[in-house]
Amino acid sequence: MSGGVDSSLAAHLLVEQGYDVIGVTMKLWGWMDSGGKPTHESNCCSLDDINNAKAECAALGIPHYTLDMSAEFKQIVIKNFVSEYKAGRTPNPCIICNTEIKWHLLLDKMDDLGVDYLATGHYARKIKHEASDSWVVARGKDSIKDQSYVLWGIQKEDLAKTLFPLGDLSKKEVRALAGKADMRTADTPESMEICFVPDNDYRRFIGEQYPEVIESSPKGDFVDSDGEVIGEHQGVFNYTVGQRKGLGLATGERVFVNKIDVENNTVHVGSRAEAESTTFTVNSCNWLIPESYVLNQDTRVQIRYNHDAKPATITRLSHTEVQVVFHEPEHAITPGQSAVFFLDDAVVGGGVIHSVS
Repeated sequence: MSGGVDSSLAAHLLVEQGYDVIGVTMKLWGWMDSGGKPTHESNCCSLDDINNAKAECAALGIPHYTLDMSAEFKQIVIKNFVSEYKAGRTPNPCIICNTEIKWHLLLDKMDDLGVDYLATGHYARKIKHEASDSWVVARGKDSIKDQSYVLWGIQKEDLAKTLFPLGDLSKKEVRALAGKADMRTADTPESMEICFVPDNDYRRFIGEQYPEVIESSPKGDFVDSDGEVIGEHQGVFNYTVGQRKGLGLATGERVFVNKIDVENNTVHVGSRAEAESTTFTVNSCNWLIPESYVLNQDTRVQIRYNHDAKPATITRLSHTEVQVVFHEPEHAITPGQSAVFFLDDAVVGGGVIHSVS
């Protein structure tokens, strides 16, 4: 329970449905330690958020526990975040957090309390893939708030122990139900940024919290599509594939980052068309159904949050890697981001984008 309306209403609904519920809040990051100019309303893990969750549990008559998992969060999520940018890749920390913290470490801790299910306020559903008789994540009813993309990493055995009470509700319905129940979190604002970068300036965060990355990421060359040096970049961690703003290049036309070459310390830029591709590789895959139902079949692949899944074909390249070929070129396929595999509305697998052809 983050202290927001979604997880609070999830607990409320489960109590109404007769479940024996406990509330758990994970303290993952000290929001005052994030630096920059965070606004209190945009941050999780604040004392007010924890108190909101505790108060909602008290109103429901259920126990509440606060777990300090900040050390694990820093070691797993933030370490990955920083190392990926240093490697010229663009991470998605919410996926790492969901996979490794919420659905792995938290479930392990909850075993000590004898819980049967982990329930969250995610806008997603759990359905059966009939052909394989496997539980899979599915898109939530609210297409705008749908969070299925960030849940591809949940292991099959953990998904079986998962509940999504809000999956068939829209955000508007959630707020209305919370208001009707006179919940103190009914009007809490949305949390839109990365929780540990509340001002949405990851460059500032890395520079302040991990200055050694700056020291080990020297300036280098911007290179155009003809191989000509056209400017000086400020260190590869400052850029992401598809980026247009903030390049500091006066070319007379719009240019996009289309490749980051860490080995040669160069950032390649070109037109939007040159930042498009159809073919890329994916590793660190997690399959919610047997991969034979997905490989070489008609499927859809989503390559970033709030992005439409597009028709593609997936083939296996090796024991650890698959290849995805979109039917039509896609803009800014970005190493480090997740590729999530869909059959209709069902998430049947996913992985991390490794390289782009």
